[in-house]
Amino acid sequence: MRRLILLRHAKSDWTGIGLKDQDRALASRGRDSAPLIGAYMAHHALIPDLVLVSTATRARDTWGLVAEAFRKPAPVVYEERLYETGPKAILEAIRSTKRDVHVLLVVGHNPGLRDLAELLIASGDVDARQRLLEKFPTAGLAVIDFPVDDWGKLHPKSGRLDRFVAPRQLDLATD
Repeated sequence: MRRLILLRHAKSDWTGIGLKDQDRALASRGRDSAPLIGAYMAHHALIPDLVLVSTATRARDTWGLVAEAFRKPAPVVYEERLYETGPKAILEAIRSTKRDVHVLLVVGHNPGLRDLAELLIASGDVDARQRLLEKFPTAGLAVIDFPVDDWGKLHPKSGRLDRFVAPRQLDLATD
């Protein structure tokens, strides 16, 4: 089995005049929600073996804050191809992951992550899937399981959605 965790970057700041989109930092709300998601991941043993992170500042900063929740953060690969891309390009990055990685975390952007989740999910939590398809919010987390032994074997409509969590849910409860 392989487990894919999709994490949309936390809320970014839109006030930086003259900044390129790729250079936007996290907003205060993003700096609050990323550690919350990290704590949730650690509490629920959603520990990645490898992390693929978009090169955008807001994605890198999101991972930095999430990683603080882990005793020993996983190795990270910063992937330029995860920035401003569609689901097929993200899927290709995932498929190139080595076999010894069982849990892969991808930190990226919408609409690519939302569209990738829609492409991959065939079954699982129906309510969570509906929420994900309606809105994959900033710092939203989707956990998708695949009955394969190699990332190269991932195909559309082959995953089972284990859960979909948004920071607003975690403000109400820790579980």
